[in-house]
Amino acid sequence: MIFIQLFSFRTNRDFAIFKKVTKTPSFNVLKVITSCVHFCRKRRLHPEPEIKLYGQVINVVSEVKFLGIIFDKKLTFLPHVLQLRKKLDRALNILKVISNTSWGASRLSLLRVYRAAILSKIDYGCTIYGSARQGVLQKLNTIHHSALRLCSGEFRTSPVESLYVECHEPSFEHRRQMLTLHYFSKILTNPNHPYFNYKQSRFLQRLQDARPSVVPSFFTRAAGFLHDLNLDTAQLLPNPVILLTPWIPHGLKFLNPFENYDKTNTASDIYLQLFTHHRELYHHFIPVFTDGSKTTTQTSFACVFINSTLSFQLHPSCSIFSAEIRAILHSLSEISNYPADNYIIYSDSLSVLQALSSLHRHSHPLAFSILDLHDRLVCKGFSILLCWVPSHVGISGNEIADVDAKNASAVLDNSTPLKDFKCYINLALHSRWENHWNSQSMNKLRSIKPVVETWPTLTNRKVDTIITRLRVGHTRYTHRHLLMGEQAPMCTQCNCIMSVLHILSECPNFNSLRLRCFQSNSISLTDLLRKIPHVHLLPFLKSIGFYPLI
Repeated sequence: MIFIQLFSFRTNRDFAIFKKVTKTPSFNVLKVITSCVHFCRKRRLHPEPEIKLYGQVINVVSEVKFLGIIFDKKLTFLPHVLQLRKKLDRALNILKVISNTSWGASRLSLLRVYRAAILSKIDYGCTIYGSARQGVLQKLNTIHHSALRLCSGEFRTSPVESLYVECHEPSFEHRRQMLTLHYFSKILTNPNHPYFNYKQSRFLQRLQDARPSVVPSFFTRAAGFLHDLNLDTAQLLPNPVILLTPWIPHGLKFLNPFENYDKTNTASDIYLQLFTHHRELYHHFIPVFTDGSKTTTQTSFACVFINSTLSFQLHPSCSIFSAEIRAILHSLSEISNYPADNYIIYSDSLSVLQALSSLHRHSHPLAFSILDLHDRLVCKGFSILLCWVPSHVGISGNEIADVDAKNASAVLDNSTPLKDFKCYINLALHSRWENHWNSQSMNKLRSIKPVVETWPTLTNRKVDTIITRLRVGHTRYTHRHLLMGEQAPMCTQCNCIMSVLHILSECPNFNSLRLRCFQSNSISLTDLLRKIPHVHLLPFLKSIGFYPLI
């Protein structure tokens, strides 16, 4: 053994010579070498190389904990996930204590505890350890499912898709994609971020193309998510450099000649008369009307001048607020091409004008561009005013801008503010969740709750648990045989397997009780277990003896 420790096999030729000299089978040679390596490591005869990270000496072969995340030498993140799961198991005990299905806390309170004590720990660093293998990440799914079962009181055999929809909590994969894209988009809007101009090396790209099993980097994963959501063409607006002094008010004041009139209680003729009087006072100002439009597939705006009209499409992820504020910015841009004169810009978006009148560091990025361009135009001799006008009251310029904004065909650019982009990501992921839920044709809950949305919960914990189990279709009486290894319960009269649908709607044994409680022999589960359950559902369950068996 001492003789072998002195050898250093630098090439395959050295290893072949060693086999020939010792006449030892390869398996035994490797076994001896392995034992020697452990012998050296155990007695620290040949210490492993070390590196320094922020002044801390780190062993290459050991695990490194940095900012609460454990890194191993192969970046599998398995030690971090295992430690995180151990920590979450202890936090799960809080829900077990207060989630009794008879006297426990309400589902709303339990979900708040879950999000604060468990989900917050899972979210921390998930953009980093999200690169781990799916087999490693799936070790956290059991925590998620157990917590949702405790919060909702569902039976253990209920499908996880029903858990997600009933508690309105998506899967971890859904949540990791959302947080990854949020952080990735935040990097793209910060020019001072060290990875703002990140470009993947050709070697890493070739490696990932040649070996699809290689764990992709953060930027590769984020780009793949954007491609799957058809968002890879969007360009994010960078955060502006803000130099605002808190002791000086910043913003543009706007006119509002209609502020003393309520639109819901004011006739259109009165607004037309007020606008005519307003134009008489500001007849020496050239009017410019702007408007924005937002549909499910298109976001656009229009600017109406005296002799021309401009209309453009924006990226679909832009909000109606961004369309309205982009219309004002574009009108100022067009005004800068004309000789210095007096202009007044009319907009029917009161929220945009109020945002422009009180700027702060969280204001819309384009608001600062409007302020900067306005100040430069004023220095050149322009006089520019902003004014609010009500929409759809017959003001001709506003009506033309509204029609042209809806019919815009030319594309201006694909730049999107960060806030709008995040909202669009959430909508796209929720739409994918909806599509997946629609594909669950055999799910019992889907026939009652076809749309993924939040339904109100009951304050009585026991009643809320009963209603939830009935909606999911899994109760202790109908599904305990799956856990106990018994035969499924059968209906003696109908000679079929007992189910929630059969007991509540189909079995003829309870026709008289249905007629007394619901005034009908046949009633659907949707009518009984809808968003607001039927008022006579609980008396019916008690009368047939099914209430204590749920």
